[in-house]
Amino acid sequence: MRRVVALVALTMGVMAMAGAAQAEPRAAYVTLVLQALAAKVECPGTDVVYQDLVQKANDMHQPDGTTEAVRKAIAFMLTGGKMGERGDDVLVQEIAIAMQSTDFDQKRLGMETWCETQKSALAGFIRSK
Repeated sequence: MRRVVALVALTMGVMAMAGAAQAEPRAAYVTLVLQALAAKVECPGTDVVYQDLVQKANDMHQPDGTTEAVRKAIAFMLTGGKMGERGDDVLVQEIAIAMQSTDFDQKRLGMETWCETQKSALAGFIRSK
């Protein structure tokens, strides 16, 4: 009986560790990148810290190249295909949702308040020029 309890405890511990190592949803990362890029464009004197976005992707267990793929897909969508590269269908959908929620927040809060909010929400990913 003790062996069974020990085996169950060991199995649950391994499962908990495996669950912690799983990637967070890419959609959350897409929203973060979109908001950082929007802050760069919409908030005077703001710049994006690209390396910190790459590190965040790694921290979220995203595949290598995620930051660049997201950045290129956002550029593609915002320029009507003149820049960047079209992402896969799921990425395009994630960007569209992130754009809608960001646009809604900007309208709801007003651009000045939105920019101030982003300074703390995106600390480490954006900085003053």
